[in-house]
Amino acid sequence: MDKRKLGNSGLEVSALGFGAMGLSFPTAPSKEESIKLIRSAVEHGITFFDTAQGYGENELLVGEALEPLRKEVIIATKFGLKNGDVRQGLDSRPENIKAVAEASLERLRTDVIDLFYQHRPDPNVPIEEVAGAVKDLIQEGKVKCFGLSEANVETIRKAHSVLPVTALQSEYSMFYREPENEIISTLEELGIGLVPFSPLGKGFLTGTINADVELDKADTRNMLPRFSKENREANQALVDLVTSIAVDKNATPAQIALGWLLAQKPFIVPIPGTSKLHRLRENIGATNVSLTNDDLNKINSALATIKIVGERYPTQIRHVAERK
Repeated sequence: MDKRKLGNSGLEVSALGFGAMGLSFPTAPSKEESIKLIRSAVEHGITFFDTAQGYGENELLVGEALEPLRKEVIIATKFGLKNGDVRQGLDSRPENIKAVAEASLERLRTDVIDLFYQHRPDPNVPIEEVAGAVKDLIQEGKVKCFGLSEANVETIRKAHSVLPVTALQSEYSMFYREPENEIISTLEELGIGLVPFSPLGKGFLTGTINADVELDKADTRNMLPRFSKENREANQALVDLVTSIAVDKNATPAQIALGWLLAQKPFIVPIPGTSKLHRLRENIGATNVSLTNDDLNKINSALATIKIVGERYPTQIRHVAERK
């Protein structure tokens, strides 16, 4: 698989990463199957793996899976949630950042975190203090690179003035294009990579979900307003567009969605997650999808006519989870 550099940092990763969060959901495969899947991802050329303190037992799983392959991979994790639980709010106090780093190193079975993201900006802690704490960890050799997640332009600039930001993680896909307003141009100016999470719109862009699909009761998407039956029906036009392009390109809808992201900027590295080997292989196939400028212009013109309906997050966590 081709490699990409996250901005000016020199951190080189596979063009597609792997978001491991879904392997800790109630509907995830067994631990043994998940470990096998993560190792299969490495065999298929993926070198960039994403986890977080806030994903339950996920760091333990990723750590065990990648321990024998540690020299071949880049591991990113996150700090900044109170007790690792988004429902409890945020905590990016410097002492907590350092405590989380120590705990994450142990769970990940490693002596250094390659990329350490602030999970969400904490309004109670100046970002300069956050960057300073991570800078200390870098000087101690416990962290290599600093990242932010869902931060706004002002926060990015302030953090970057204290410690170079290697990457911003943000939701970005055909299903959610807000980063195109200010974020992407700022990242390009400052030499910061963009790591889109939910690049397949939490599965919506795969073409396998429509208004008639009954989601499993344990599926966390049941909590998301955008995945209500009426909103899935309202947003079907986007799926129809992606599916029609896929037919023309002899690809799958997921491959078109990922290929579109990869074609936006050379510093963009999506991190799709999956619990199935055949989906992993399908996602990797996106790196072979070729979208010309004419293709992209046609897609973007069509996207401009489609209004996406529904909020990203439920009301009770929106104040924590959305960009500030």
